[in-house]
Amino acid sequence: MTQPPSDPELFSLAQIQHLMRVEFGRAQRYEYPMGCLLVQVDRLAQLREMYGYEVKAAVHQMLAEEIEKQTRASDLLGKMPDDRYLLVLPHVPSANAQVVAARILEKVRGRTVSVGGSDLRVTVSLGAGWSDGGETLFFDALLDCAEGALNAVLEEGGDGMQLRIPGAGGG
Repeated sequence: MTQPPSDPELFSLAQIQHLMRVEFGRAQRYEYPMGCLLVQVDRLAQLREMYGYEVKAAVHQMLAEEIEKQTRASDLLGKMPDDRYLLVLPHVPSANAQVVAARILEKVRGRTVSVGGSDLRVTVSLGAGWSDGGETLFFDALLDCAEGALNAVLEEGGDGMQLRIPGAGGG
């Protein structure tokens, strides 16, 4: 008898925010780069209306699995309000953020979710806030940049990524 796939371990809202604050403090102290990605499934509400609540669970399971596959063990993934995920990436310079986000976008585009006999393709939008080594003074600035970047991607129709660095004209 085969075991069902296990759910990827996700941190709760309180846990992921605490862990991000801890990583941010370390990045400030030791002047290493870090950032965060906010990830949202495009048009999830419409999919839920068309296919029911089971599609939401299936899509979130697939997304969490794919993010886990495309990131390192030291990266941190947690749930945020409004069906979003927060991915904290310590020791990753902003130049590499594009690579991480592009991998997630590409891999999610290549996957399907089976619901009610239909194979659905889904897309995601990503917004990133970054600090390349201690110049960002406040933890909230990274989240604000990621939120602003995600909103900009969603306004452009989704299925993309934008990176912003606090104080660099991006947030």
